[in-house]
Amino acid sequence: MSVLSPYRVLDLTTERGLICGQMLADMGADVIKVEPVGGSSARGIGPFYQDPPHPDRSLYWWAYNRNKRAITLDLERDAGRDLLVRLVERADFLIESHNPGYMSRHHLGFADLSKINPALIYVSITPFGQDGPKASYADSDLIIMAASGPLILAGDADRAPVRLSIPQAYLHASADAAVAALAAHHERVRSALGQHIDVAAVQSVAMATQSNILAAALGSVEPRRMSGGVKMGPIDLPLVWPASDGYIAMTFLFGSALGVFTARLMHYLCEQGFCDEATRDKDWIAYGEQLFSGAEPLAEFDRVKQVVRKFTRSHTKAELLTLAVERGFLITPVATVEEVVESPQFASRDYFQSVAHPELGESFRYPGPFAKFTATPIEYRRRPPTVGEHNSEIYRDELGLSERDVAELTRAGIL
Repeated sequence: MSVLSPYRVLDLTTERGLICGQMLADMGADVIKVEPVGGSSARGIGPFYQDPPHPDRSLYWWAYNRNKRAITLDLERDAGRDLLVRLVERADFLIESHNPGYMSRHHLGFADLSKINPALIYVSITPFGQDGPKASYADSDLIIMAASGPLILAGDADRAPVRLSIPQAYLHASADAAVAALAAHHERVRSALGQHIDVAAVQSVAMATQSNILAAALGSVEPRRMSGGVKMGPIDLPLVWPASDGYIAMTFLFGSALGVFTARLMHYLCEQGFCDEATRDKDWIAYGEQLFSGAEPLAEFDRVKQVVRKFTRSHTKAELLTLAVERGFLITPVATVEEVVESPQFASRDYFQSVAHPELGESFRYPGPFAKFTATPIEYRRRPPTVGEHNSEIYRDELGLSERDVAELTRAGIL
């Protein structure tokens, strides 16, 4: 039995929060994706299998909805809301990502539904939270990444910042929401009561700034964007370095936590003839302070970086990774998509999973589980559902509606 197999989740999220329900579904929960009639707007996000747009062939939809069942329901109408309330009576979690106030206006907010099911854990995922001066602001991934801080580091120094090609903000928020739901469930085991979880994407992303967001408030040097690294005041700190066949990510930094790794690297470079002993023996722990104080000229640091680049360019990505493992350097290859798919590390862990799509007569390779549990391994029980695939199964077999009722509600546009 999986970790969450006794529990049911109603997933009312838009494209903002889909991965939250998928994480709970992967852990065994019975997740019912409740979509508007005709399907979620997320089904319209490309690319699409074999190119032509189709609600059941969106790769975006496939990526975030495995292991779920799906029904359609019009929450704008009383009959649709009544059916949702019946589902809430037997649910353990409800996840929604509508604009603040939408659910309450339709009498489906936490205050309304907790009266029906006091044990319900109600999870809301929004751009800026349920309240506050920005609660009703328009949102996009670009807006949230800018408002929370990280966008300032993305791109080249001489032009405006750029967003990542794959939206990130709601992935942060949705993962945080899944963890928060489990924390609330842990409390419910003791108290038998549910609670409302309010996840603001802007706060989730702000937590991912690795404390750089605190720099200005603490009077420290604020990082600035630099393609392949960051700028700290006048100092350029590369984080991406050239190899003979591509690029690597390497931590060549200083201080008590990271300077020891830099010192280890420089000793190896000296052994291999890339630098002299004077360069090797610099105080790599205090080196950052020396740069900021001017005790170490920036021109000398530029020379050191050229020494390091000469070393990295003389090796392949694989050779540098081998050295990192053997010598304890902080180096990892920057992988291409093909290298990720063909990764021997992923292969050894049986990471990629084949998922059958019977309606298409094919199977597709999916990214694997986010975690491995020894006693209750994650299984891909279901491929992402088609529009309204489980309407009959839920409304007729579980809620007890007759075939005629289901047909009439479908004709009326409620299902």
